[in-house]
Order: sequence, then structure tokens, then C-alpha cells
Amino acid sequence: QGARRVRLDGDLRAVLLEAPGRCVPYAVIEGVVRSVKETLSSQFVESCKGVVQRLTLQEHKMVWNRTTHLWNDYEKIIHQRTNTTPFDLVPAEGGAGVSVRVVKPLEAAELSLDTVYEKFHPSVQSFTDVIGHYISGERPKGIQETEQMLKVGTALTGVGELVLDNATIKLQPPKQGMPYYLSSLDFESLLQKQESSVRFWKILTVVSGFATCAVLFFLLRRQYRHHRERQHLRQMQEEFRQAQERLMNTEGGEVPKNACVVCLSSTKSCVFLECGHVCSCHECYQALPNPKKCPICRQGITRVVPLYNS
Repeated sequence: QGARRVRLDGDLRAVLLEAPGRCVPYAVIEGVVRSVKETLSSQFVESCKGVVQRLTLQEHKMVWNRTTHLWNDYEKIIHQRTNTTPFDLVPAEGGAGVSVRVVKPLEAAELSLDTVYEKFHPSVQSFTDVIGHYISGERPKGIQETEQMLKVGTALTGVGELVLDNATIKLQPPKQGMPYYLSSLDFESLLQKQESSVRFWKILTVVSGFATCAVLFFLLRRQYRHHRERQHLRQMQEEFRQAQERLMNTEGGEVPKNACVVCLSSTKSCVFLECGHVCSCHECYQALPNPKKCPICRQGITRVVPLYNS
């Protein structure tokens, strides 16, 4: 949004002469592609001329996924070659003597290339090959051959550093690290596309942040609960040890025969059914973890009968 929009006309050179260092650090300029030297000819389409040519061979095959037990499409570029020739951006209305040399077009974030030729060559397989492919987990489908070109006469929107170098006006990647664009879209459409992309990443960042906070809260809550349980267990162990010491001190080191087997201080006061053991006081029975089990035989407690000593 902060890029300066300049027009490709006779006043462009004067604008650069007045700019500091004869340079506009981030500018938007629109023009039509014109070759400086010889143009590149398409290998498959007659009378198709361009300044950037990209030839691609892409392998298509099916790969067996052992996790989902499904055949998935897999694509791999096995060969790619890009040819370029120097080119300028000139006014669409054919203004004389005004041109901008495009430097390092392959470094542009969005280099708009038209697909001028595309053909799929299916692989020929015998029955033995099919059996071998099923065993190996890879089924080749074929090779796709593609030719893409930046044609002469294509309208381009360039966003980058605009500099006056001697008598040549150049559009090149910005030195400040800002993105460099060469797009067939007009400036408004290019701006809307980038804003949509930024909006998507912002939403994704917010969602990821909320998810991270939720996971972190869950982990901290679980750690806190474990800490509380360990602390409660240590407290119970300390109370049990103190109760044992009090019993040893008050009764000469002997535990009463009818003392609770859990706390060793209170009197046994309940019968556990269905096992029938009398081994605990009512307070220790309430403190048993769920599902409650007999401390003696570890059998599940289905019913508790109070025991009254007379």
C-alpha cells in the first residue's frame, strides 16, 4: 500500500532525477513487455514469441499409503529449465523513447507465465509391471510436459525499486527486502490479492494462538491437579506417621487390637460387604478412593454395615 505509483511517460525521467539518489525505493509501474534483443520462440507453438520460457517435465504416479490404506496422487518435477532474454516495459499506448528495463525477473514473487503447451504422456505398462507396482506400492501414471512463456506484448504490473542508472531506467528487487512483483494483474487486483492473503494468515495466527493457549491451559491444569494430589498424599502420609508415633508413645509401642488398619488410631466401626472384613473406621472408609475396595482383600465394597461396640 505504501508503494509509490508512477506513470510510464515522458515525465518519469524527471521524477527520478528529483528523487534522492535517483531512486524510488518502492514503486508501482504498469507497462507492456517488449524484447530488447532476440525473442524466445516456443518449441511447440508456431509464431509464439516471449521473453521468459519455462519447460517442465512432471512425473505423476499413485503411491500406496500404509496408514490410510488408500492410493494417493503424487507429483514430482523431474526436470525444469528456464530461459530468459532482456526485456523492457513500455507504455501500452506506444509512447516513444520511454522504457523501463526489468532486472532479475525470475526473483519476482509472482511472475505471471502463460501456459502455451501442455501434454500428458501416459505410461505404458505390461501385466508384469502392474503386479510389480502393486507390490512396491507405486503406480506410475505418466509424464506431463508443459511450456510456459511470458509473451511479448503482455501487460505487466511491476512493483519494486525504480532507479535511474546513467541513461537507463531499471526496475529491480528492492534492497530493503520488500517483495518484488511482476504480475499480469492490475495494481488494484494485486493489492486485493495480497490483502486477502494477509487476512488469511492473520485469522490462522489467531486460531493457532487460541489453540495453543487452550492446550497450554489444559497441560497446566493437569500438572496443577497432579501437584495437588501429590501434596495431599504427602500430607496423609505425614498424618499417618504422626498418628503412629502418638500410638507408640501413649501405649508403649503397642497398637490396640481393635484399631483401624488405616489410621491405627480410631476404633474399627464398620463391616464391609460382601467380604465381611471389619478393619476400618468410618472416617477412613469415607477417605478411600473410588471405586472403594476393602483394604485387606481388595474386593469391591458393595455395602457398609455400621458396627457398634458395647
